[in-house]
Amino acid sequence: MKLILIDQHHGQTKTVVLKGWMKGVLSFCFLGAPVALGYFGFQFSVLHNGNLISSESTQTWNQQIKDQASQLDGIKEDSKQQIEALTIRLANLQAKLTRLDAVGERVTRIAGLDEGEFDFDSLVGVGGPGDRQLSGYTSFQLNVAIEQLERKLEDRENQLGILEELVSDRQMESDFFIGGKPLDSGWVASGFGQRPDPFTGKLSFHSGIDFTSGKPGAEINTVAAGVVTWSGPKSRYGLTVEVNHGNGFVTRYSHAEELFVGVGDLVRKGQNIALVGSTGRSTGPHVHFEIYKNGRVVDPTVYINRTLR
Repeated sequence: MKLILIDQHHGQTKTVVLKGWMKGVLSFCFLGAPVALGYFGFQFSVLHNGNLISSESTQTWNQQIKDQASQLDGIKEDSKQQIEALTIRLANLQAKLTRLDAVGERVTRIAGLDEGEFDFDSLVGVGGPGDRQLSGYTSFQLNVAIEQLERKLEDRENQLGILEELVSDRQMESDFFIGGKPLDSGWVASGFGQRPDPFTGKLSFHSGIDFTSGKPGAEINTVAAGVVTWSGPKSRYGLTVEVNHGNGFVTRYSHAEELFVGVGDLVRKGQNIALVGSTGRSTGPHVHFEIYKNGRVVDPTVYINRTLR
């Protein structure tokens, strides 16, 4: 390795040849010094910056962590409140559904629908191929869906309530509507009006219609709902039941073998109140059926064939 030295004042040069260990020392000075300076500079920078990290930066990071923890607690509290609110709303929806089920069952029963036609205890059958898979509800979408369901349930509840009132009124009108026969099966043994008396043979007025099935024990049923005003023996009529239906109407069922109702009982339309017999002034098992309107006896024939429109 050669070094050329130049004299600045005289312009002379001098060549020095470096050999052996001098060559290694000089190479280290030229090449190692910059590396060493860089290393020590880096260490100084690390040490200097380390002081900054351990004081100001650390405090800033700790504060940021505390702020984030506080925000997380706030989010958790908001989520908890939202879940509690949703729980209350779902409980209200469940209560509405329970009421709707009860109203639906009453309407089904009153309307006389077939058993099982509307089963409120079973899920509604729905389905489909489901090829396209959509994402789940967001919190906002879930709230919107619940609000829509609440409005629909409220609307359906109002509609079903009105329907129940209409059906109930219709059923009540049908129950108190006088129509039909006191026996499910049988025939007319004697009509209303003038006829020969079965005991004397003389012409007499028959104030009702006699129905018979030819044998005792057949069920005697009411032709309308009402309140029992007489139940027991009656002169010439034998065991008798009288029912007041309101609006001035009273029906009488006589010559019974056995009575099943007492005075003050509420009876439904078509309810079994007695059994056919032959008590009182009677020649055989039958039911003598009379209808009174405002205290005057009327021909039952009009009401037997009467239908509710």
